[in-house]
Amino acid sequence: MGKVKVKRIVIDTNVVISAFLFGGMPGELVPLWKSGRINPLASKEIVDEYLRVLTYPKFGLAPEEIDFILYQEILPHFEIVRAKPGPVIVREDPSDDKFIRCAEAGKAKRIISGDQHLLRLKQYRTIKILTPAQFLTEL
Repeated sequence: MGKVKVKRIVIDTNVVISAFLFGGMPGELVPLWKSGRINPLASKEIVDEYLRVLTYPKFGLAPEEIDFILYQEILPHFEIVRAKPGPVIVREDPSDDKFIRCAEAGKAKRIISGDQHLLRLKQYRTIKILTPAQFLTEL
């Protein structure tokens, strides 16, 4: 029996936050990364954004809950890569470039996102940009 290839992926902030706070389709990714079936990648810029969004008052999370999500549920399971700067890719929202740069640096072939700016691209070079549902169907 052949070795199962673990998929290296980048997960957009909206999907990570939805996975923990709302469950649903994004929530189905959590057991996949905890079991090692997928290998999520993040850069310092992405982790900083995860943390910033978790602190939004609209989510009402206590500091202990934020620490738990970040330090128990995310960081132990995500590989941190050093993304390099480059020219703007997502003209409508250049802040989304960090996900593409991370995928390039970590040799990921998939970005999972709910962000329309990224999803409209569909693909950047060899990197496919998929919704959680599309990724789970593909998996």
